[in-house]
Amino acid sequence: MLELMARGGMRIGEVLKLTPKDVEDRRLILRRPKSGREAEAVFIPKKVADRLKEYIKEEGISPEQRIFPITYQGARMVIQKAGKLVGVHLRTHDLRRHAATYASRAGTPIEIVSKVILRHSNLSTTQRYLGRVSDTEAMRWIENLYG
Repeated sequence: MLELMARGGMRIGEVLKLTPKDVEDRRLILRRPKSGREAEAVFIPKKVADRLKEYIKEEGISPEQRIFPITYQGARMVIQKAGKLVGVHLRTHDLRRHAATYASRAGTPIEIVSKVILRHSNLSTTQRYLGRVSDTEAMRWIENLYG
């Protein structure tokens, strides 16, 4: 669940609605997403897809069942507990924000971060996610580019 949000940029509600029939190798199909479209695709790394498929198999989850049959509140508690284990105050949307920030800082074009990872219709929404860049980080990037 955590990896789908941190590596796939998924919202917690999207993760909780997933069923095995929505899993197509490294592509997850979101039915009736927040955007209002009929469906959207989320792309995840192969190792995350392999773990997800193994989990589905081990748990014997049928194609129509939810993969994570817990409530939003239950998911929130799982995320908070995971954060405590590593000494971080963690909220559900922090993992989605991490996916965007990690991709951006790794050099992924903002259009890919926006349209593919976060599935935003407007680039300005993605820019708010990425937040401020510290002076130290700005100097490091300038040095990497031109130094």
